[in-house]
Amino acid sequence: MTALTYEFQAVDAAGRTRRGVTEARTWDEAYRRVSSSGLTPIAVREARRSRRLAARRLSLRDVSQFTYQLSVLVEARIPIAEGLRSIAREEPSGPMAEMIEDIAASISAGSTITAAMGAYRPVFGDVYVETIHAAEKSGNLVRILSHLAEMLDREMETRAGLRSALMYPVCVLAALVAAVAFLMVAVVPRFVTMFESRGLDLPLPTRVVMGISQGVTSYWWIIAGGIALSLFLWRRAARTAHGGRVLDRWLHRLPVIRRALQAAALARFAHVFGLSLSSGLSMMDGLEMGGRAAGRPLMLDDARRLAAQVSQGGRLAEVLGDCPYITGFARRLISAGEQSAELPEMCRIIARHYDRELAHVTRNISTLIEPVVVVSLAGVVLGLALAIFLPMWNSMAVAG
Repeated sequence: MTALTYEFQAVDAAGRTRRGVTEARTWDEAYRRVSSSGLTPIAVREARRSRRLAARRLSLRDVSQFTYQLSVLVEARIPIAEGLRSIAREEPSGPMAEMIEDIAASISAGSTITAAMGAYRPVFGDVYVETIHAAEKSGNLVRILSHLAEMLDREMETRAGLRSALMYPVCVLAALVAAVAFLMVAVVPRFVTMFESRGLDLPLPTRVVMGISQGVTSYWWIIAGGIALSLFLWRRAARTAHGGRVLDRWLHRLPVIRRALQAAALARFAHVFGLSLSSGLSMMDGLEMGGRAAGRPLMLDDARRLAAQVSQGGRLAEVLGDCPYITGFARRLISAGEQSAELPEMCRIIARHYDRELAHVTRNISTLIEPVVVVSLAGVVLGLALAIFLPMWNSMAVAG
């Protein structure tokens, strides 16, 4: 059962009122945790949903900046609650300032950093919160926060590079769709009327285009509704476990897409797996967290299979061959790291390698897609031109 975040109001031994948050699977467990900390609970309730929904408006850049600032606070040995309040006062974003103030208030009331951040799991994510929890327990908070900030920065760079690479193809395709729709709705019907008035014998390309034009003009609302429904069902199916796996397998049949997805997943997996080991988590927990951080269902399946086999006494190097998602290069480095007891360092090398490969793929994806877009554009324009002008040429040949 997933842990939930509970807010509590309690009284300490001196009679002062304390407020904070704690994580537990049930209300009873949350009550016992507050009581065991030496406080007398007055009220315990699940964290406000409205607060977590408001926090979802925060971006990855906000989280990265917050993580970096928090790492500086901890490294400078400034009291965390005091430092967070100073950050909140300078924060221009209302939801971000509210979140930081709330975290500071929870820490001042006696909550751990993990419990205070746990109220904002939709913002930070399970992997982030669990990594902070392990780092807090092991005393490696400064180093782990620094690594988390670097990881989030790389994630932002990757997303920005991918958006930049896809901008040109997406714009061209959008313009092509808009132009074809305009021709089908406004231009082709006029030519159809002219051809029918002359009683011309229409060739097959013209009849096909005329049929499409009449269908779009008469049933555009059905087409638009069908596209919207298909996209909605696609998104719903992709969010399920089975649908996500099916989509992942389909995407991995596309050469360029497969390379990009595999590089991104392996980079995230290696970052979080190495970070988890450095922060004191067990290998099984690190594998599970790395699989979830990868963001790909097939990678998560591989990571869980690895964790299960390692928990049964298998060596990591021996069971890596059962995971097709992990490349031979990554397997060799992980095996070497396990043998030399330097697995976190090897994970950083793997992450750096696949970050570089992903950057290379995203830089070249526009170059790879551009010929396909150009050929498709030329094919559509040529087809429409032939459909419109063939009857004219035929009538001119007959008249001549």
